[in-house]
Amino acid sequence: MDRKTFIQKTTMGILLSIPAVSMLGCSGSDDNGNGVPDPDPDPTPTAKNCVENGTSASVSSAQNHTHTLTVSKEDVSAATTKTYDLSESANHIHQVTLEANDFQALKDNPNQSITKVSTTNSQHSHNVTVSCA
Repeated sequence: MDRKTFIQKTTMGILLSIPAVSMLGCSGSDDNGNGVPDPDPDPTPTAKNCVENGTSASVSSAQNHTHTLTVSKEDVSAATTKTYDLSESANHIHQVTLEANDFQALKDNPNQSITKVSTTNSQHSHNVTVSCA
């Protein structure tokens, strides 16, 4: 094959392949060609809702330890004053009380958090923060 024929065939191959590649690469469908839609690349975050999702709680560290607390969605729904035992840690337990108005505040404004101070035990207390999950 001479140089002129080579250039003509190469040019023709390139010109014919561009539309084919464009048609294959740009489909108007968002199902990857398999009939299953692509997942949303930017899903809307789940809204915070204590009644549906429960809560998350954090307990500040004091004297080199921390405790944990679980507040159920049922407790939030009931919205009645309740005293919780924080998990045992460093051989002692603290308590924290959430009032009915605390639960109502979480239900009314799920983006806010409630911070309470636990009971004192072993000469210290902990800050307990409860927020909607």
